[in-house]
Amino acid sequence: MFRSKLKTIFLSISVTILAGSLIFYPQESLDASIRGLNMWWEIVFPSLLPFFIVSEMLIGFGVVKFIGVLLEPLMRPLFKVPGVGGFVWAMGMASGFPAGAKFTARLREEGQLTRIEAERLVSFTNSSNPLFIFGAVSVGFFYNPHLGVILALSHYLGNICVGLIMRFYGKESPDEIPPKRKKFKIRSALSALHQTRLKDNRPIGKLLGDAVNSSIQTLLMVGGFIILFSVINKILYHLHITATLAKSIEVLLSALSFPEMLSIPFISGLFEITLGSQLTSQNPDATLLQKAMITSFILAFSGFSVQAQVASILAQTDIRFKPFFMARILQGIFASLFALILWKPVYLRFNGNEQPSNALPVSFFENGSWADPLFHKMIVIGPIITIISLIVYVLILFSRLKKQ
Repeated sequence: MFRSKLKTIFLSISVTILAGSLIFYPQESLDASIRGLNMWWEIVFPSLLPFFIVSEMLIGFGVVKFIGVLLEPLMRPLFKVPGVGGFVWAMGMASGFPAGAKFTARLREEGQLTRIEAERLVSFTNSSNPLFIFGAVSVGFFYNPHLGVILALSHYLGNICVGLIMRFYGKESPDEIPPKRKKFKIRSALSALHQTRLKDNRPIGKLLGDAVNSSIQTLLMVGGFIILFSVINKILYHLHITATLAKSIEVLLSALSFPEMLSIPFISGLFEITLGSQLTSQNPDATLLQKAMITSFILAFSGFSVQAQVASILAQTDIRFKPFFMARILQGIFASLFALILWKPVYLRFNGNEQPSNALPVSFFENGSWADPLFHKMIVIGPIITIISLIVYVLILFSRLKKQ
């Protein structure tokens, strides 16, 4: 009872301080809101929406169940999750945060995952997409497209390690233990596809409308969290809370022979990965390897902003958030270690001597990164896709309300 009252007082004081800070720092709050909004409607919304809509339709038509039966021999021994986890893993890597959580929650609602399996799966299927790692971080912040290889390898190898460790998490009840696999996998997979489609029994138009409706609702929630945490991060900085928290990190960084000036970018990255990665890239005192290790941890931890998005999605199911949070810490450690291990055999071997992070590569405009033109194209056409999609969403919603 006392802990509950203490929690109530803490939350009330925190919200009051936030509200007061918005009044005292109106211009800074507005700038942070605009920054978060631009990130959402230029990059996040248009890049995630197609994946969300297509995935909803794949689940409804039974294609995911079909893939799940085929991938069962791979996913079950490695990660102790059903074969449908392979679909979630692939879509999570391709589309980025928080797709893995959304697809896991959706499959849990469909009854294709037990709670323990869903908690295992969500722990390693949420990751940054390659476009963000190569386009925004390596090229946009570090001006070094080659660094994206190290960041991506460290990030996804860390994901795999977390999945292998999380296979030992939890214990299924006897009635949740999966039956032994049948021999004719293709026949079983086709049968599962057909039965799933019949069970759903929604017309194509209704299925498409539901997919658009559900996807845009999720992305609106994601946008709200991005804007909110962008403002919170800026306010914490102006209230000197970020600097205070950074003091405790300085001790750890000094023990690891890292510059103490990396403490503020690290703390900022714990709240929001984009700002943390950007501040890390601008630090003049750290070597490129040290920056890569800190950035790898920030990307893997994914920030409280992304974690809040995941918590909101998981709250609609019985999937617990704590395993996901612990997995983020594990992945951050693994990603940093992989960046250190792969630095010499991958980065230095193929790119020569260490390059200053504030120097533009000679070949940047000649060859460049495959993600660079794609990233800038998204910034141009992203807002158009977002506006059109929101108009479609409003029309579908209006049509359904009118029928009721």
